[in-house]
Formats: sequence, structure tokens, C-alpha cells
Amino acid sequence: MTPDLECVKLTKTFDTIKAVDDVSFQVPAGSFFSILGPSGCGKTTIMRMVAGFLDPTSGDIQIKGKSVLDIAPNKRPVNMVFQHLALFPMMNIGDNIGYGLRRAGASKAEIATKVGEVLERIGLPGIAERKVDQLSGGQKQRIAIARCMVLEPDVLLLDEPLGALDLKLREHMKIELKSLQSAFDTTFVYITHDQSEALVMSDQVAVMNEGRFEQLGTARELYYDPKTPFVAGFVGDSNRWSGTVDASSGNEVRIKTVSGVSLTGSAQGRPLAKGDRAQVFVRPEAIRVALKADGISAFENRIVGTVSSLLFNGANSRVLVRDDASGGEIDVALPQSGEFASLTKGAPLHIGWNAGQATCFAGGTE
Repeated sequence: MTPDLECVKLTKTFDTIKAVDDVSFQVPAGSFFSILGPSGCGKTTIMRMVAGFLDPTSGDIQIKGKSVLDIAPNKRPVNMVFQHLALFPMMNIGDNIGYGLRRAGASKAEIATKVGEVLERIGLPGIAERKVDQLSGGQKQRIAIARCMVLEPDVLLLDEPLGALDLKLREHMKIELKSLQSAFDTTFVYITHDQSEALVMSDQVAVMNEGRFEQLGTARELYYDPKTPFVAGFVGDSNRWSGTVDASSGNEVRIKTVSGVSLTGSAQGRPLAKGDRAQVFVRPEAIRVALKADGISAFENRIVGTVSSLLFNGANSRVLVRDDASGGEIDVALPQSGEFASLTKGAPLHIGWNAGQATCFAGGTE
């Protein structure tokens, strides 16, 4: 099946800087696709090239199998929702939504019908006469999407549209956006620096860094099977150690860290040999906690430590454990069982994890 959007060897150079460097990807019809990365990685540049606001230095952009490089932005079958929404405060809701239809020459009757239909679909029927300042933040988000969707684009581009919302509303709008995408059955291409937004909503996520895609996959693949150190460190929270490979047997390696701790893990990417520099990543929730040594005796990696800080956040509470041997601090998910309810700063603690829960990559600093 022809993808709704395909970028082929897309490159954009500003002076001598490659903002986007030979990026290729496909977005299947009716899917939610996100580009996730830090500020300055090139994700907005990709979005602006797809929209037609920037011309690529090289490469091609195809929508439903046809190149759009020679098509003006207002003629492309795409529309865009910006972070600050850009709703017109002097117009009512109906006029905001119908603005693009009026520009396209639609009749008043057609505009009224389509505006009514799209308001029904976003769950806000009968508000066409209201002013923008009478809406909540979440309602404004839905109106901005409705204004785009009434034009029936093949692809909707969303440029960090939740960035200006408060935390609670942002959490709610993640679910709303995914529901709206399913309701319209339109391809959404979403860019964000917020990993939670990308992981919760997307069918596929591309993690971008310094102009290139580090990894493209489902949220679960990126989280549990990162292919590069950048993805391991950027997607989710991880503890990280650097050191040198002390022993290697197949995919399993033992690494002597800079702090002097020996850790066993599974190698990713190229094979690791004795003497190679390496880095180890372990998720906080992969680490098991015990008050006594026998509680972690079954794990390949075992550390005796002291509680240095307790970070209470309900079910997501953490404990920072200082390694008694090296002095390093380890971020651990705090178990919700009662025996740890009275844990205090300075208390002794035993932590452990299996080799399969530690991901090792070549590189790092000694």
C-alpha cells in the first residue's frame, strides 16, 4: 500500500550546517507518526519542508506516491497545527473553522454544513457562535485541529501543539489527540521533545539526533530495545555507567566501570571484546530492592548501598541509592509494598538486577 507520506534521502543544509542529513522514512495511511528529539535536532526543519515552507537541499517528499516539491504550501494536501494554535480572536468559532473553506471559494451553505459536521466530530456541537476567549485550553486545541480537518488534508502536521498547556491539561490532551486521530482516520505527523507525548500517542516514533534518525520503531521497541546509546539515554530514564570490557562471552559482557564496580549486561550493536570502552544502561524500574542481602542473591548484578534521597511521586516514587563501594548514585523505582514505606535517608539498602536488564554499547568515557 502506498504510504500517505514518504521522505526519501531528505537533506537540508543551512550554510555549512546539515540540519537534516539524508533522512528517509514512510508514514502509513491513517497512522500516528511522531518525530521525537531534543531542541535543534532537525525535527521542525523536516516538518517545514513537508509543509512547503522550506525547500530541501536534496531528496524528495511524496504524498500518496506523488512528489510535492514543486507544489506551493497552500496547494499541498497537508495542513498544520502550531504550538500557539493561531486562532483568530476577532472571529467566532465557526468563522475560525471555516476560514480555509472561504479562502477556497466554498459557498456559505457548504461552509455552514462542514463546520457543523466537524464540530460534531470533535465533540463540541453547537458552539459555532462562541468567541475564542470563551473556550478552555483543551477546547481551543480541538478547534485548531477542526480548522485543519475541515479541509480534509491527506496529512496533518502538528508542531508541538501541547507545549503551551499546563501539565494536567497536557496529560488529558494526549488521550484526546489520539482519539481525534482515530475518529478522523487521518495521518498525523507529530513533532515533540517530550518523550511521554510521543510514546503514549504514536503508532511509530522516530528518535532524531543531530539531523539523523537514531531509531524508528514502536514505543515498546524504543523503550525496551534501544539500538543506540542516545536512544537508551533519551527515551525513558536510565542509570548509566562507563567503563572497559573485562570479559566477553557471546552477547554477555562484564564491564569494569570507571568507579570500580563490575557489571554484567547484554551487548547491543557491534560485538564487544575485552579492553573495549563501553557504557551500561539500566532502567530504574528494572532494579530490585531488598532490605537484606539474600533478597537480591539471585541477580548477577548486586550492589550494597545507602539511601541518599527519597523522591515521593505516588506510584512513580523513586529512591536514590549511594553505592557504598564507589560512591556513585543510582536511581531506583521505589516498590509500593509496605516493608519499604518507612524507608528513610541513610538507611542501608541492597539492590540488584539481571544481566538481561542491562544494555551495553560500545563507547563512553573512561
